[in-house]
Amino acid sequence: MTDMTGHNSAATGGIAADRLRSIIERVERLEEERKALSGDIKDIFSEAKSAGFDVKVIKQIIRIRKQKPADVEEQETLLDVYRRALGM
Repeated sequence: MTDMTGHNSAATGGIAADRLRSIIERVERLEEERKALSGDIKDIFSEAKSAGFDVKVIKQIIRIRKQKPADVEEQETLLDVYRRALGM
Protein backbone atom coordinates (compact mmCIF):
# COMPACT_ATOMS: atom_id res chain seq x y z
CA MET A 1 0.00 0.00 0.00
CA THR A 2 1.34 3.49 -0.83
CA ASP A 3 0.38 6.82 0.67
CA MET A 4 -0.12 10.16 -1.08
CA THR A 5 3.64 10.71 -1.32
CA GLY A 6 4.19 7.38 -3.01
CA HIS A 7 5.95 5.87 0.00
CA ASN A 8 5.19 2.41 1.26
CA SER A 9 2.87 2.87 4.21
CA ALA A 10 2.32 -0.78 4.92
CA ALA A 11 1.91 -1.60 8.55
CA THR A 12 4.14 -4.30 9.96
CA GLY A 13 2.86 -5.78 13.17
CA GLY A 14 0.41 -2.89 13.44
CA ILE A 15 3.19 -0.29 13.00
CA ALA A 16 3.29 2.11 10.06
CA ALA A 17 6.99 1.75 9.18
CA ASP A 18 7.27 4.96 7.16
CA ARG A 19 5.67 7.03 9.90
CA LEU A 20 7.96 5.48 12.52
CA ARG A 21 11.04 6.06 10.34
CA SER A 22 9.99 9.69 9.80
CA ILE A 23 9.60 10.29 13.53
CA ILE A 24 12.96 8.72 14.32
CA GLU A 25 14.76 10.67 11.59
CA ARG A 26 13.22 13.96 12.76
CA VAL A 27 14.35 13.33 16.34
CA GLU A 28 17.85 12.43 15.09
CA ARG A 29 18.07 15.69 13.08
CA LEU A 30 16.94 17.72 16.08
CA GLU A 31 19.49 16.00 18.32
CA GLU A 32 22.22 16.94 15.83
CA GLU A 33 20.97 20.54 15.80
CA ARG A 34 20.94 20.58 19.60
CA LYS A 35 24.52 19.29 19.64
CA ALA A 36 25.57 22.06 17.25
CA LEU A 37 23.75 24.70 19.31
CA SER A 38 25.39 23.44 22.51
CA GLY A 39 28.76 23.89 20.82
CA ASP A 40 27.80 27.41 19.78
CA ILE A 41 26.76 28.28 23.34
CA LYS A 42 30.03 26.88 24.69
CA ASP A 43 31.92 29.07 22.21
CA ILE A 44 30.02 32.16 23.38
CA PHE A 45 30.86 31.39 27.01
CA SER A 46 34.52 30.99 26.03
CA GLU A 47 34.34 34.37 24.30
CA ALA A 48 32.80 35.92 27.43
CA LYS A 49 35.54 34.42 29.61
CA SER A 50 38.22 35.73 27.24
CA ALA A 51 36.63 39.18 27.52
CA GLY A 52 37.00 39.01 31.32
CA PHE A 53 33.42 38.15 32.24
CA ASP A 54 32.58 35.62 34.95
CA VAL A 55 30.76 32.79 33.15
CA LYS A 56 29.13 31.47 36.34
CA VAL A 57 27.54 34.85 36.95
CA ILE A 58 26.38 35.09 33.33
CA LYS A 59 24.71 31.68 33.64
CA GLN A 60 23.07 32.80 36.88
CA ILE A 61 21.73 35.94 35.19
CA ILE A 62 20.34 33.82 32.33
CA ARG A 63 18.52 31.60 34.86
CA ILE A 64 17.12 34.67 36.63
CA ARG A 65 15.91 36.22 33.37
CA LYS A 66 13.85 33.08 32.68
CA GLN A 67 11.95 33.50 35.97
CA LYS A 68 8.95 35.64 36.75
CA PRO A 69 9.91 39.01 38.32
CA ALA A 70 7.83 38.26 41.44
CA ASP A 71 9.69 34.99 41.96
CA VAL A 72 13.04 36.71 41.58
CA GLU A 73 12.04 39.40 44.08
CA GLU A 74 10.90 36.76 46.59
CA GLN A 75 14.19 34.84 46.25
CA GLU A 76 16.26 38.01 46.65
CA THR A 77 14.27 38.99 49.74
CA LEU A 78 14.78 35.56 51.30
CA LEU A 79 18.46 35.63 50.43
CA ASP A 80 18.79 38.98 52.18
CA VAL A 81 16.89 37.71 55.24
CA TYR A 82 19.05 34.58 55.45
CA ARG A 83 22.27 36.59 55.06
CA ARG A 84 21.25 38.96 57.85
CA ALA A 85 20.31 35.98 60.04
CA LEU A 86 23.82 34.61 59.54
CA GLY A 87 25.47 37.99 60.10
CA MET A 88 26.69 38.26 56.55
